[in-house]
Amino acid sequence: MTTTEGDPSTPVLPSFGARRNLREEIIETLRGAVISGQLRPGVVYSAPSLAEQFGVSSTPVREAMLDLAREGLVGVVRNKGFRVTDLSDADLDDITHLRALIEIPTVRRIAEAGVDPAAIERLRPLATAIEDAAHRQDLIAHVTIDMEFHLTLLGLTGNTYLVETVRSLRSRSRIYGLKILAERDQLIPSSHEHSELLDLISAGDADGAEQLMRRHIGHVRGIWAEKAAMDDEDSHPENESSHPESSHP
Repeated sequence: MTTTEGDPSTPVLPSFGARRNLREEIIETLRGAVISGQLRPGVVYSAPSLAEQFGVSSTPVREAMLDLAREGLVGVVRNKGFRVTDLSDADLDDITHLRALIEIPTVRRIAEAGVDPAAIERLRPLATAIEDAAHRQDLIAHVTIDMEFHLTLLGLTGNTYLVETVRSLRSRSRIYGLKILAERDQLIPSSHEHSELLDLISAGDADGAEQLMRRHIGHVRGIWAEKAAMDDEDSHPENESSHPESSHP
């Protein structure tokens, strides 16, 4: 189905003013909307309708969606728009398993090797911003900044292939239950884990960093990616009106 004005499935997206990297900002925002479930599988989104919400022309939005199509996040629906690619439980399991195989031991190695305090301090604002987004229930910002934090952290290894692999895996993840957790104030504690992880790495506590990272990734599949949360909400449309998407600015 296509989105229409007033349709509860229509995402509420931020508007953009004129800026130099507008297309990249649109790509990051749409990617975050896909991962967080703000853009839902089974719904066809047109570039003009998304562009209207962004406050920009259709061209950069269409180009951004085509980029996401090349990443496999959306499919092109001829003469209509784009449909978010759905993932099965098995897909989510496989993605999370691969992330755990890469990210957990890498974080441990980073803690063992030691990190320049200046690098830790550069990551602190991102950790704070993730918590702030959780408090504001800004799911798209939460997902976008979370990815920036983890990719920047992994980038301390100097292994660009590793970073790009994790970027691809994280982009293909789906955190369908994120909105439910945010409304229940359950997103804030897990968001604070980013600051805790920096403390552990700064202290050279490799065991602690490994355990925290294992738990952190476990949230994604064990709780956040639970499709039942979204399915339950969709089956009770009265809940949609009591928890409008307008929680996102």
